[in-house]
Amino acid sequence: MKREKRYFHTLFLVISSTLILSACSDTNASTPKKETQAEQKEENIYEKLVKEKNKELELEPLQLTTYSEEVGATMKAPVYKEFYANGKVDIEGNIKKHSELKSDFVWIKVQSDEDGPTGNKMEYYTPIKDGKFKQSLPFFNGEGEYRVTVQLPSTDQENYYYDIATFTVHNVNPDAEYPVAYTPFAYDAELELDSQEGFLKGKEVFLLEGKAGNLANNSETIMIRLNKDTESWTHVIPVEDGAFSYDIPLLYGKGIHKLEVMVPDAERENYYQTATTLYIDNESDRMMSPIDFSDIYRDRGVTLDTPQFGGDETDGIYTVKGSIDPKAEFGPETSHIFISSKKDGDEALDVIPVEDFQFDGSFHLRFGPGTYEVTLSVPEIKEENSDTFRYWGFAKFEVTSTGEDKRDLLPSRGVQSDAPEIISLAQELTEGKTTQRDQGKAIYDYVAKNVTYDVDKFNNDLFEWDDSALKTLDKKTGVCQDYAYLTIALLRASGIEARYVEGMAGSPWPGRHAWVEANLDGQWITMDPTWGAGYVDNDDKFVAAFKEEYFDPKPAEFKKTHSRTGVKY
Repeated sequence: MKREKRYFHTLFLVISSTLILSACSDTNASTPKKETQAEQKEENIYEKLVKEKNKELELEPLQLTTYSEEVGATMKAPVYKEFYANGKVDIEGNIKKHSELKSDFVWIKVQSDEDGPTGNKMEYYTPIKDGKFKQSLPFFNGEGEYRVTVQLPSTDQENYYYDIATFTVHNVNPDAEYPVAYTPFAYDAELELDSQEGFLKGKEVFLLEGKAGNLANNSETIMIRLNKDTESWTHVIPVEDGAFSYDIPLLYGKGIHKLEVMVPDAERENYYQTATTLYIDNESDRMMSPIDFSDIYRDRGVTLDTPQFGGDETDGIYTVKGSIDPKAEFGPETSHIFISSKKDGDEALDVIPVEDFQFDGSFHLRFGPGTYEVTLSVPEIKEENSDTFRYWGFAKFEVTSTGEDKRDLLPSRGVQSDAPEIISLAQELTEGKTTQRDQGKAIYDYVAKNVTYDVDKFNNDLFEWDDSALKTLDKKTGVCQDYAYLTIALLRASGIEARYVEGMAGSPWPGRHAWVEANLDGQWITMDPTWGAGYVDNDDKFVAAFKEEYFDPKPAEFKKTHSRTGVKY
C-alpha cells in the first residue's frame, strides 16, 4: 500500500505592540451521578442498534499501511475499517520501533460528514508510552458518519507524520461530546485545564482556570486568542506558582466564541503555540470592546484586574485595579501608574499610587457625558532629576460617562480638594466671607504669605510624581506648580471653580510657569500666588515680599510678563 506523507503544522503568534476585561461563567463541569433506569434503557437501545447495524454491514478487517510495517505498528482497536458505534470508539495500538520515532505522539484526525457548532474536524495528540498508545474518542457532532485517520511520526524528519490506518465510524447516539484535546505543546508545558469539556456555556464572561507547570523559557505567562466571525482579540495571562485563573470577556455578543489557549514556544522568544482550543457559547447579547495591551504590559509585569473589557458605562467616576510583578523589570521601582482620559480634544492626567505592588484607585471623567479614551501607563524609571515626567502606555480602552461636566470643581492630580485637611483649612479661611471674590482673595493671601519659594527644587529639578496640594500644605514650600496646586485645591474645596494654567513668565528670558484662574461671582479672574509671595534675589535666595497686585491683575499689565499657553487637568 502506498505510503502517505502528512505535515504537522505548528501555529505561532508574534506579540504585536499596540498602545494604547462581572460574572463568572458556567464551566458545565459535570458531577458523577448514578444512571437512572431510563438512561440505562436508552443506552441499551443504542447498544442494540449498533449490533443490528453491524450485522447488516459486511465487516471488513482494518488494513494498515506499509509505514506501519516499517515501524512495527499494530492496532488492537478498532478491528474493522467501517462499523457502527454508540457514542465513542477506542483507539489502541503498539509500536515496536517507537524509540526511532521523531515524536512521542500519535496524531489522530477525525472528520464528521456534517458541520456542527465547532465545525466538522477535531484532532487528538495521544502520548506514546513504552511503545503503546490508547485514546477514547467521543463524537463531537453526535449522530452521524465520521472518518478517522491514525498517523505516526516520521523516523527521519521532525514534524512529519504518516498514515498507518483509516476507518469510518457510524455513530448512532445523538448526544454530542467535545472534550478538551491537547497538543504536544500543551503536554510539554504540563498544561491542564480545570474543565474537561471543550464546548461550554458562558454569559458575558468565561472563567478560564488551570495549571501549567513547565512553561518554556521560564515564562510566567500563557496567551489566549478569542475569535468570533471576523473579530479577534489576544491577551497575555499571568501564571503564578504554576496556576492561572482569568475571567475572559466574551466580547462579541451572542453565539459561539472560539478560544485558543497558547503556551510559550521553546525555540522562539515571544512566540506562543496553540495548546488547546475551547468553544464557548455566549448566552448574552451584550457587545463589549477589547482592551488594547502593548508590549509594556508584559515587559513591566503589569496585571490589570479591573477593567477586563472596554465599553463600560459609569456615572462619572471609574476604578482601575491591578498589580505589578516585583520580579519584572523596574517592578520594585514602579511606585505609581498614570491615567490619561481624553474626550473631544480635552485631556486629563491622573495618578494612582502602587503600594505593595498593588494599585487600586478611582479617577473622574471630568468633561461631562460622552465616550472617553482611557490610557493606563507606567512611568519611565530614570536616575536623573527632571521637571517633566515620561510614561509608557500599557492598556487602552473606552468608557462612556453619564456624569456632569465639573472639570473645574472636581479633585484632580495634585489637587486633593476632597481631603479633610484641605476642606478644614478652606472653611477656616473663608469663614464670614459672603462673596466668592472675598473668599478667593483670602485663599490667595494665605498661600502667598505662607508658602516659601523652593529655590533648590527649581535649580536641581527635584520634582516628584506625588507633588501636590497636600505636600505643599505640609512643607509650606514649593515652586509655581505647588503654589497653584494648593490654591486650586482650597478654591475647589470652597465650591469655587478653579483651573491650573500653564504658560511662560519672566523678562527678559521667560521660563515655564504656572498660575491660577478662578470663577469668582460669575467672572473668571487671574491670580499668581507665586509672584505674589516674593522674589529670588541676586544671591539666589527667596525673599518673602507679599504683593496684592497678582490677585486679579489688570490683563494688559499681566500680559507684559505672562503668556498663557493652556489649561492642564
